[in-house]
Amino acid sequence: MRTIGNVLWFILGGAIMGLAWWCIGIIAFISIVGIPWGRACFVIGSFSFFPFGKEAISRNELTQRNDIGTGGFGLLGNIIWFVFAGLWLTIGHLISAFVCFVTIIGIPFGIQHIKLAGLAIFPIGKTIVTKEVVAAARAANAEMAVAALRRKA
Repeated sequence: MRTIGNVLWFILGGAIMGLAWWCIGIIAFISIVGIPWGRACFVIGSFSFFPFGKEAISRNELTQRNDIGTGGFGLLGNIIWFVFAGLWLTIGHLISAFVCFVTIIGIPFGIQHIKLAGLAIFPIGKTIVTKEVVAAARAANAEMAVAALRRKA
């Protein structure tokens, strides 16, 4: 089912938004100082081409460790990103979502565009992994939280 969803997604508009991510990534690479944002653009652009079966997750939630992208520098990077590129990619995904929602049959694709619009706002500190990895990470985090609560009690 994921394969069918990804193929339909790619043909019916996913390619356009994926290319938009890649174009912004190229511009970021050309600017030299934008290389970290450009790398993220290519990762998220690939995700935008074939999103079904994958999910964006905070690296902090995935690894239980802070890094440069999940702390204060990540926040600053996300603000800079939003001003220069995030707003435009978000608008593109929201317009695409609206078009998908109008068609009724495209509602699952519209929902995916809404998720990508949320990712386009603040992508720094996120990573793309399979849904199974996300579920395993969240289950492990829940087990650690329960264990911590039991130690307190």
